[in-house]
Amino acid sequence: MAKVIVGMSGGVDSSVAALLLKRQGHEVVGLFMKNWEDDDTGDYCSSRQDLIDATAAADVIGIELEAVNFAAEYRERVFANFLTEYRAGRTPNPDVLCNSEIKFKAFLDHALRLGADCIATGHYAQVREFLGEWQLLKAEDGAKDQSYFLYRLDQAQLSRTLFPLGRLYKREVRKIAAAAGLANYAKKDSTGICFIGERRFREFLARYLPKQPGEIRRLDDDRVVGRHEGLSYCTLGQREGLGIGGVKDASEGPWFVAAKDMDKNVLYVVQGHDHPALLRDRLTAGQLSWISPRPPRPHWVYAAKTRYRMPDAACDIEELSELPEGGRCEVAFAVPQWAVTPGQSVVLYESQVCLGGGIIV
Repeated sequence: MAKVIVGMSGGVDSSVAALLLKRQGHEVVGLFMKNWEDDDTGDYCSSRQDLIDATAAADVIGIELEAVNFAAEYRERVFANFLTEYRAGRTPNPDVLCNSEIKFKAFLDHALRLGADCIATGHYAQVREFLGEWQLLKAEDGAKDQSYFLYRLDQAQLSRTLFPLGRLYKREVRKIAAAAGLANYAKKDSTGICFIGERRFREFLARYLPKQPGEIRRLDDDRVVGRHEGLSYCTLGQREGLGIGGVKDASEGPWFVAAKDMDKNVLYVVQGHDHPALLRDRLTAGQLSWISPRPPRPHWVYAAKTRYRMPDAACDIEELSELPEGGRCEVAFAVPQWAVTPGQSVVLYESQVCLGGGIIV
């Protein structure tokens, strides 16, 4: 049996992950990560209550729990990138960077220093060794699969990682927790980014990126239809919060963000969810990260996601260049994809195997 350090967030998933490993006979230690300190109050960030919940779960399971502060690493490796991307008008996904830089780097390094053989988390994903390589697979529960957020993990990280929930459905996880007497068995799933919590996103961002008001124009005819508070606060495909709901022909449908002109500080919008300007049949991705040492083959049919909550879309890698800074690839889709957004990640799959991906540019 191995010594496994489990990242425990206070939620039901990581608690059951620790419970299952303990039942398998492993030497299990829980580790609670504090990643955010700025305005860490009960109104927004729930870290205090989460630590209480994690401690209670560890007591029931019968394992030790250590708390460690990674706030400095998080600010340097994740939050700084988050602000840089928004300042440039892109829409980053900090959860992807948090996994690769904090949960599977800072946490893994800390665990190894404590003598761990491997780490485990409550992510819904699977890992296996196949023909001498480690592979990341989708979870059995397709509705909860989180492999999209884990595509930047490498061979060394996967070789030291366990995902005990990979073959379970969420409803089964809650039943296991309830039967074991874990008080968090019905705890609501956390959503969004920890450092934003339940607060309004635009108000949070305005504390770090000043407002830069400008015009909102119709993409079709360049007519001014309103004003925005800053391009950093808007993302492609956005419908809510534009403040131009009354400026429209009702027959054409609601407004959506279609483009940004950063030089002129103009936000372009269109009406209708299926407007051609919101659809793309190809994209370019940079900062490539492949799980296997061998990158995918160009001109081969794969599946991809350009957002977490979207079905797999058939695609082809038309060009692939490996560069010191991560390379670039051109991805062509069989069916146009909606609101392909710079800064987000495109993640490629071959059947159930996550191959890796890159940042949409």
